[in-house]
Amino acid sequence: MTTTGADHATALTGPWWWSRWRSAVLDGALALVSALECGAEGIPFARDAGVPLSAGIVFGLLAGSVLLLRRKWPIAVVLVAIAVTPAQMGFLMGIVGLYTLAAAELPRRIIVALAGMSLVGTMIVTFVRVKQDMARGDLTLGDWFVPFAAVTTSLGLTAPPLLLGLYVGARRRLMESLRERADSLERELQLLAERAEERAEWARGEERTRIAREMHDVVAHRVSLMVVHAAALQAVARKDPEKAVRNAALVGDMGRQALTELREMLGVLRSGDSAQRRTAPASASVSVSVVSASASASGSVPLAAVGVAAAAAAAASRVAEEEGPWLSELDVLIGQSAAAGMVVDLSVEGDVRSYAAEIEQTAFRVVQEALTNVHKHAAGAKTHVRLAHRVAEIAMQVENEPPPEPASAASAGLPSGGNGLVGMRERVLGLGGVFVSGPTDAGGFRVSAVIPAV
Repeated sequence: MTTTGADHATALTGPWWWSRWRSAVLDGALALVSALECGAEGIPFARDAGVPLSAGIVFGLLAGSVLLLRRKWPIAVVLVAIAVTPAQMGFLMGIVGLYTLAAAELPRRIIVALAGMSLVGTMIVTFVRVKQDMARGDLTLGDWFVPFAAVTTSLGLTAPPLLLGLYVGARRRLMESLRERADSLERELQLLAERAEERAEWARGEERTRIAREMHDVVAHRVSLMVVHAAALQAVARKDPEKAVRNAALVGDMGRQALTELREMLGVLRSGDSAQRRTAPASASVSVSVVSASASASGSVPLAAVGVAAAAAAAASRVAEEEGPWLSELDVLIGQSAAAGMVVDLSVEGDVRSYAAEIEQTAFRVVQEALTNVHKHAAGAKTHVRLAHRVAEIAMQVENEPPPEPASAASAGLPSGGNGLVGMRERVLGLGGVFVSGPTDAGGFRVSAVIPAV
């Protein structure tokens, strides 16, 4: 796993300005060799300059030891190397100094200027020395050799370390850039993993809420009708046996319908689990590179599992929508309420047409839950169901009149969980619609909803 920039910056373990002890030892060894070289070259310099040998040796040792500062002050090292060039000393210091200067994070104009000064200085000194040697007769070559030797020597001592330093510096900057990109990618992967987990948790919460709404709509409506019919059966069991038999048959039908819808809902959940199991092997081969990168960069973050879970939840929602109730079944729903003793008046406006499964399911559930609430809280009250098919929306309204017997709901023993209106509001608002509910001036209750048709 890569280290972040902060960790890399705090990993300095060497003394003073060195990042590592190995670098300090290397610079110390180079400075020692450079000092010995300059000290040895200080002997002929002292003889030519007419100064004591000890002064020439000390001068050479001090000049050569400046190489110890090459990482801290490379410009100073190169300037000292240029300054001692006329004394024919500091060749190692000049080569190493130019390499360090070219590899350092310095402006190119400074590097070019100092390299040019070193090149010119070395060329002049070499030209003068070779000219003097030919004048003394030490060299018997032609005059062409003097400029040739000056140019080749200066280029040989300047160009290789300069080019090598530029290459190493560019490579170092590239590695740092790649390290920063890797750190940035690691942070992005961690952020994406966190967001994916949050989205998956949100999707699981939404799926739990949807399942709770479906369970409430299915169970509450069917069981409410069963309780109403059971109460009617108890009341007429002895007075009207034929009606009691019909009520008992209706209770059985309601129970079977409730069990059927519950089985369908459990089948949707199980199909979602099987889809998740089928999707997992396929997605594992596709996302193996992403999971590997995430695991190596930020730990074992199950991005593929999060995606599979979200896909399974979406598939379960689509299956539920395809198998959900339709507006064409609204007559059957109202007939069941009428069979339970409720007077229901249905009116439909506009041209009847089909909508998306999600829209039809929501509209059906709103009417169903509103009728269930009438059974619970206003048993026996006349109810008006209005459905309007408009150009860009579908509107529905369920309004009941005051119940003839206020205590009838309580006598039926119908509990209320308080989630019916909340579930209807969530369904309608989730589709971008408008939902309004509340008591009427006449003492009844009205539920209104408008859902966009697109």
